[in-house]
Amino acid sequence: MRHARAFRAPNRLRAMANELLLVLLFSAISCLPSLSQELPQPLSNVGFDQKLNAQLPLDVQFRDEAGKQVRLGQYFGDKPVIISFAYYTCPMLCKMILDGMARGLSGVPGEMGKDYFVVNISIDPRDGPDAAREKKIEYVRKCGPSAEKGWIFLTGEEPNIRAVADATGFRYSYDPQSKQYGHVSGIVIATPRGRISRYFYGISYSPLDLRLGLAEASEEKIGSPVNKLLLFCYYYDALTGKYSLVVTRVVQVAGVVTVLLLGLLWLVLHRRAGRNSAPPQTA
Repeated sequence: MRHARAFRAPNRLRAMANELLLVLLFSAISCLPSLSQELPQPLSNVGFDQKLNAQLPLDVQFRDEAGKQVRLGQYFGDKPVIISFAYYTCPMLCKMILDGMARGLSGVPGEMGKDYFVVNISIDPRDGPDAAREKKIEYVRKCGPSAEKGWIFLTGEEPNIRAVADATGFRYSYDPQSKQYGHVSGIVIATPRGRISRYFYGISYSPLDLRLGLAEASEEKIGSPVNKLLLFCYYYDALTGKYSLVVTRVVQVAGVVTVLLLGLLWLVLHRRAGRNSAPPQTA
């Protein structure tokens, strides 16, 4: 009788853990569609589509942080180029993207301007060289002297910005009511000839990923598609009560992480129950 009770308790614990995990899993999955439907209007057509091996329009004109008119193609030729889209008055996600690149590139061997270029294009045509220069100073201070010639901050007219964004699959929108841009986070690595080699999503880019991506691109190799994990940026307007920022996708990601943690908890309980259910050793 005692042995039967000893077997019954772990089995009951295991069954309860299984039921709890299934309930939470189905709850999390059922919440994801409703979350995506709550995206504010400026984010309804926002995304980052992968267009591997697509050719960038290298002839489009911009202005650099010094106010000089430049051609996008002048940063290509014999070096890979990291392309990012961040506007300089963005109150939220853009700074996270640039900071993430600064942290990741700090662990990449080589030197900006010598082994690769980083080119940021502001998606806001209202940004001018003064705003770009302020960003340049900030990231030269964070990354060191190599960023002075290797990290370029461009501004330009709407058609030219759209030409590069469309070529990379970067879809963004402008909300005239809040005067903010809805966009996602991510960067692109292009080959020296201006073909898209690899995408990285999110706001954190590991030095190893960047190093391998730059090495592949420098040899004109095209990477494979990667899984999307998009963070949306959209400013919250307290007067209108509109939804904002990264919240929608952050909640989704948090739900997935919660499910993974619960799965780990279930595994621990399962193994513990298995050990407890082992028959007692007799002398």
